[in-house]
Amino acid sequence: MSVISSSAAYLSSAIRDNSPEHESFKKFFDCWLSEQNQQLQDLIFTAKSFSSTPVDEAALRSLIERVMNHYECYYRTKATWSRHDVCAMLTPSWLSSLEDAFLWIGGWRPSMAFHLLYSKSGLQLEAPGKLDELIRSITTTTTTTTGQDLADISPEQLSRVNELQRRTIIEEKEISEEMARCQETLAGPDMVELSDMVSEQLGTNNGSIVDDVGEEDRVESALKPREKGLEEVLKRADELRLKTLNDLVDLLTPIQAVHFLIAAAQLHLKIHEWGKKRDAKHHLAA
Repeated sequence: MSVISSSAAYLSSAIRDNSPEHESFKKFFDCWLSEQNQQLQDLIFTAKSFSSTPVDEAALRSLIERVMNHYECYYRTKATWSRHDVCAMLTPSWLSSLEDAFLWIGGWRPSMAFHLLYSKSGLQLEAPGKLDELIRSITTTTTTTTGQDLADISPEQLSRVNELQRRTIIEEKEISEEMARCQETLAGPDMVELSDMVSEQLGTNNGSIVDDVGEEDRVESALKPREKGLEEVLKRADELRLKTLNDLVDLLTPIQAVHFLIAAAQLHLKIHEWGKKRDAKHHLAA
């Protein structure tokens, strides 16, 4: 099932015109957020309807697929823009300073998805070994609000979530280490030699800039493989983000998945809104 949306149409237009520029992605992102908000309303309506009259499972799965395709559209678009300007994707100006402060390699940390699930299901799992204890002792619970939400996760589901979280954290660590290696190359011998050479030229010419074009070419040549490395790291990070979402949704029943996607969208939209308001307030105060 494909996503037919204005954000997808915007992506097609940008690719066709070969113009995936910085401002273009911001416009795409704003459009994508608006669509996410509309999908959130659809999810909430479905969850409320299910509490009174069970919704056909096929309809639930269709809605979940539409939401997940929307996420896939976002990461597919981001990958396209990254090939043109990976640094902009890693330091997104369209986000608030609050969101920037909590970024992990240009986006949300994949393991946060598990904390979101635990928070919504009412489980407190900070203590070592607490999850295993819960899996052994938990009994099926019921809810008085929606009939079947994230509070009725079964012991088998918890066990599978635990294993998925373990694998995700391992891969998350590997990607973080890869990013560290990539960042360290900025102090590599070729970069140090280039900076020394340019500094010596400035001294020889009493601080005047000569052959600026030649210098830019050398800098771009030195940075190109490093940007390629950043692109590969960002690609891995985004793939893990999307894979984690897909795998978690697959572990849940359709109505549980609806509640999880509601929580994810609400958190994302509200943090973005709060961050923008804080930035506007600080800007006025400055």
